[in-house]
Amino acid sequence: MEKFHLGDYIKNQTTETLRKSIDFQKLCHRVNLEFLKEWESGKENLDSALRIQKKAIIGYENEVAYFKSRILESIRRYGAENASYPSWYESLEDGIYQENWGLAGVSEWFTASFSESSSAKIIGDRIYFLENGQMCLKSQKITKERREQMIRAFLLLTPEERLDKETHEVYMLDGTRVTIFGGGMTKKGQDVIIFRRYIIPNYSFEEQAARGTIPMESVELFKIMVRLGYNVAFTGAVRTAKTTFLSTWQSYEDPSLEGVLVETDPEIPIHQLMPEAPILQLLADNEKLKHLSKNLLRSDADYFILAEARDGIALDTAVKVASKGTRRMKITFHTREPLDFCYDVAFEIIKSMGGDLENTARKVAVSFDYIFHFIQLKNKSQKRLKGIYELSLNRELMQINIRQICTYDHCLDTWSWDFAIGEDKKRLGEEEDSAALEMFVERLRSLSQKGA
Repeated sequence: MEKFHLGDYIKNQTTETLRKSIDFQKLCHRVNLEFLKEWESGKENLDSALRIQKKAIIGYENEVAYFKSRILESIRRYGAENASYPSWYESLEDGIYQENWGLAGVSEWFTASFSESSSAKIIGDRIYFLENGQMCLKSQKITKERREQMIRAFLLLTPEERLDKETHEVYMLDGTRVTIFGGGMTKKGQDVIIFRRYIIPNYSFEEQAARGTIPMESVELFKIMVRLGYNVAFTGAVRTAKTTFLSTWQSYEDPSLEGVLVETDPEIPIHQLMPEAPILQLLADNEKLKHLSKNLLRSDADYFILAEARDGIALDTAVKVASKGTRRMKITFHTREPLDFCYDVAFEIIKSMGGDLENTARKVAVSFDYIFHFIQLKNKSQKRLKGIYELSLNRELMQINIRQICTYDHCLDTWSWDFAIGEDKKRLGEEEDSAALEMFVERLRSLSQKGA
């Protein structure tokens, strides 16, 4: 008869029981304690461990892999390879890492399944992902202690940021912007962490039309407008596809022309959109931009892009650059009513820089040629070009003129066109590309006649 070893039997039974019954949260806690004991005993250098954790949480693959490999070793020692884990994690070791040191339940937003989602939010213990234009509540929760730990880890990225501040803004390795609201700015237990990332669009005007954002019949017209080098403003509320449309428009620019992109936040990776184009990408907040504007005015760049022109200094810079004769200027601007564009921009400028509202509004009208206004529908995943407006100044009367040449009909989900092109737009077009101007005039006239 084969020998029976009671010790081995008990050991095997204990391991099998652990494998089947171990609770995920208890396993997380057990691994966490094991790491802490190692760090406290000096087996692992604490400073080194913190550096690894900091790099891991902002996305360095080697550091993330280090944590997960160590966790996997622990799992195998416990015989817990078959332990269950929440469905939002990619594996057992991933779940333990995220729960203890990573991004907890919000880590799912960084997986391939949500690569097209531009925003995630933590409000109190609740987690939301933007899906098909809607903020969707997820199953996973995150405790107050874990949120505080996460915030401390984020602030390691910016040592100059004090922990006692009520708002913070930091950037992860992949460019994701993390905005934190806490302290007296939020209700008790309702602190907020917002994750925003710019989804690199690979859109063409044809793809935008297929999505219903713009009319299909406008595709060739827009391509011609890019060739003509008009200064354009893309307006609308938040999440109305302004930046996406700017990026699409920009992708049709001549890649041999020199450009300058100025942003307050690094949202548009233009080096990926136009990898061969000589485009400078500058980051500048209000104070930096105030000093930078003089250099921009002296620049020999062919065009400028001021993405998310939110404040008077950025807008003043755009108007000054355009007044020097710069073509192909592009900006995005938050506004509900495009007819108020000149005065809304002028108000922001004089609030920051001083001056007269009427005179400044006229300068704005001279600086830009067309306004493209965007909205989102009730289904927030659907965006629409609401209208295109030709902008000009009657110099004899010193009167701002805004003429709508494209109008969106909500009920029919269609667009209508009106033929109008000012003498200043004809003159600019002749100077840039007379053949393209002729095509533009004919196509706009044809579109307006079809709707007549």
